[in-house]
Amino acid sequence: MPADYSDAAQEVIGNGRDEVPYGIEGWVGGAYVYIGQPERCVEWCRAELARGRDTHTLTRATLAIALKIAGSEDEAMAATKGLIDAAEVTRNPHVLSFALLAYGTAFLDADPDRALEAMRRGVVIAQDSGNRFNETTLAYRLAGVEAQHGDPLAAFDYLTLAIRNLHDSGNTTTILGTLAILAVFLDRLRHYEVAATMSGFADMPYTRSVVAEISTAIIHLRKVLGDETYESLARRGANMTTTAMVTYAYDQIDQARAELNAVSK
Repeated sequence: MPADYSDAAQEVIGNGRDEVPYGIEGWVGGAYVYIGQPERCVEWCRAELARGRDTHTLTRATLAIALKIAGSEDEAMAATKGLIDAAEVTRNPHVLSFALLAYGTAFLDADPDRALEAMRRGVVIAQDSGNRFNETTLAYRLAGVEAQHGDPLAAFDYLTLAIRNLHDSGNTTTILGTLAILAVFLDRLRHYEVAATMSGFADMPYTRSVVAEISTAIIHLRKVLGDETYESLARRGANMTTTAMVTYAYDQIDQARAELNAVSK
């Protein structure tokens, strides 16, 4: 279990004999998010911030993201106060793009325009500096905001980018969050059967934690399709391999993009 490694790492860091550089200790708590326990990541980040070693804002940015995922939106936004300015001071593009990710995540619901502005800037910085991790994370987070509040066609571009990077790197866990965002988007576009198939593949505690909208989408899909049809389609998705689902996702993105292009003309 990933959390077992986090527990072990905390013991090593907590003994005080070795110092972890740049304040990246906060990332140790990231595994708790993957098992649907973001509050444990919050607790760990707060403990590390109290040690005063967050020289590059990375732990504070991680705290803001974990708070948002844990449902503490006001605290998440409060945690970003001065975050971007502090990240700018480091003159480190990785730090700045990660801070912009945290800022955008914290304001996803309260101020989507602010979230869009931050994450659009962040993804450009990540791409210009060759940081594929931040580029990918920003891309799939930005896709969800673009789909609902920005440019839907751009959302498909970001989703394609994130799926490609995650699949190429063999990241079979984080890709579930990206596919969950795509399923939510396709549900809104009334591609119900596709969304149901994709949700069956992507639905797990991790995705319900980081993409809260997937739970609402599944409820809606059950209502529209009926429980029996939904279960059949979801089961089909759950039985697909990652490669098969990625191929399926690319095809569905192309079809949905073509429909949107036709409507916009």
